[in-house]
Amino acid sequence: MSSISGLLSICRKAGKLVMGFDPMKDALAGNKACAVIIASDISPKTEKEVRFFSGKKNIPVARTAMTLDEVYYALGKKAGILTVCDKGFAEKALALCENENTDSTK
Repeated sequence: MSSISGLLSICRKAGKLVMGFDPMKDALAGNKACAVIIASDISPKTEKEVRFFSGKKNIPVARTAMTLDEVYYALGKKAGILTVCDKGFAEKALALCENENTDSTK
């Protein structure tokens, strides 16, 4: 299990992870969202919408190397949009996604 999937699993068990597009919009509207993580194989149209809604609230969006299937395997729900609703979890998740993306470009 990768570091990001482990962190997201803990985040879900703590009740600080929202999965899916509409729940993401609700978390953004309720000012609960701290970061949005998107799966690597999410559609460009969906990614554009996620970035639009997150940008309106100045919430960072990061792409993980995990696919939809890997998210399903790690978290038990097939979702390409993962909204973290805790500042500490969000900072760590963003850092892990950044490290993941820099490692894959080497």
